Amino acid sequence: MKPVSSKEGAVRGASDIGGASLSTQTSGVAANAATASVFLAAYAALEWVSFIHEHKGVPVTPWNPGLGVVFALMVFVGPWAGFVLFAGVVTAEIFVLQSNLEWPIVIGVGAITSLSYAFVAVAARRHLHLDVGLIHLRDVLVLLAGGLAGAAINTILLAMFLVAFGPLDMRDVVWASAPLLVGDIIGIAVMTPLVLRFVFRRREIVPRRLLSLAPEGILYVAMIGGALWAIVGTESLYGSSLFYLLFVPVVVAGVRHGLDGACLSLAVTQFGLIGLLHLSGYDARVFTEFQMLMLVLTTTGLIVGVVVSERRNSDLLAREAEARLKEKEAGAAQAARFNLVSSMASALAHEINQPMTAARALARSAQHLLRTSGDVTRADGNLTTLITHVDHAAGVVRRMRDFLRRGRPHVSTIGPRSMLEEALTLIGAEASAKHVHVELDASDDLPALHGDRIQLEQVVLNLVRNAIESIAEAGRSSGHIRIVARQLPAPPRIEIGIRDDGPGVDDRLADRLFDPLATSKEEGLGLGLPICVSIVESHGGRVWLHSRDAGATEFRFSLPLDPPGGP
Repeated sequence: MKPVSSKEGAVRGASDIGGASLSTQTSGVAANAATASVFLAAYAALEWVSFIHEHKGVPVTPWNPGLGVVFALMVFVGPWAGFVLFAGVVTAEIFVLQSNLEWPIVIGVGAITSLSYAFVAVAARRHLHLDVGLIHLRDVLVLLAGGLAGAAINTILLAMFLVAFGPLDMRDVVWASAPLLVGDIIGIAVMTPLVLRFVFRRREIVPRRLLSLAPEGILYVAMIGGALWAIVGTESLYGSSLFYLLFVPVVVAGVRHGLDGACLSLAVTQFGLIGLLHLSGYDARVFTEFQMLMLVLTTTGLIVGVVVSERRNSDLLAREAEARLKEKEAGAAQAARFNLVSSMASALAHEINQPMTAARALARSAQHLLRTSGDVTRADGNLTTLITHVDHAAGVVRRMRDFLRRGRPHVSTIGPRSMLEEALTLIGAEASAKHVHVELDASDDLPALHGDRIQLEQVVLNLVRNAIESIAEAGRSSGHIRIVARQLPAPPRIEIGIRDDGPGVDDRLADRLFDPLATSKEEGLGLGLPICVSIVESHGGRVWLHSRDAGATEFRFSLPLDPPGGP
């Protein structure tokens, strides 16, 4: 086998790419040609069906369904479909209608018609931003306005051309202009929305759905047929005055099925009306009068249908948005639960670390005493305090678990002084080790609080421990902390202050002191004060920095005398 050089491979690769591109272009041209052929055949067939009246070789029946079909193609795919309309006009005039117009006149008529509506289609899509799905009322109104504008331009230009070069004079123009204008408008108003909606929803049209709608469709056809027979078939003197009967099935179909129902009912009505008028032998003048009534019915039906569809689409979008919002809310709730678990895990680690550290120190001290001096009394005291710290850690875990379950503190009756004394018992060893004296100023007759004893003790421990660490980190050989509890009125509450003679609080940290992770300690988590805020606020109180000055730093928190959640 002969090896392939890199140059030959590049040439072959380029050839393959070019062949694929050429194949894609060929298939696209074939698809466009097939589409053009289908619409051209539809135009010719509809021209043959609607050719009833002519005047000097010019069709004057006020009904042009072929134009409506091809105009839908022009709006959908662009101005190149104007060639389809041009070919359709020429083909219909020469081979279908077999009019007496000379071929240059026929070509001129085709050119004027195709250019007029191509101009309107381009303006509607590019400048008025027409949505071919006709989802909104604005789109239907733009389509109707475009049809009116195109019909007016085409009628004026054709009239001028046929007077100048064709068989018509000015009197003919006055007589033929109205049918031409009305026929083009009604053709676009009835057929263009029908074709666009079919293209827009063609994939939703399945046999099972059609069968489910068949009984209702038969009822609408019967109602329309009865109304048309009363209007036209009976040849009554009051036929045209009964035209309002057609509003009932059209409006009901529009309300029931939106724009799709309106388009189908209007098409059935229009073809039925044209058929009965033709069978009854009415002339072009009577045709025009009925078509003007039909134009009013068509406009009304389309507006009703698109308003119903627009509202349904809005409801659907609202439901979808609500579903998405619920999904996001569920996701946010899940994320919040994870954040809560993460925060509580950090809080537990922070709160348990202090009593366990103290318990470990007390255990080692008791061990040392028993091994060296044999001082059983001191060792027993250390072990008793150790057990108190362990119990406190267990209580913190239990209370936080219950708080997560219930979302509120465990309420019991608490004596403020006894709660503070128990907290000082827990922190006493740590304070003594760092040569800090803690003083309590609280009356025995303070009214009872209602809350979670373990959590409130934790607040006191956190604040006192922060004061001890602040004094120690400042390099002080000794320090003093004063805890004051007072009853205050209006509203009735207990206010507790923890004052120390440490270095104070830095101004840059003071504003974000209660934010999570805000700390001045190298190994701190910045969770102590946020935990204090969470606990006190869950009891209905508040925490604040009362003084940040060096030598007189004071934190305070207040607790209401009423039970949390009480009246």
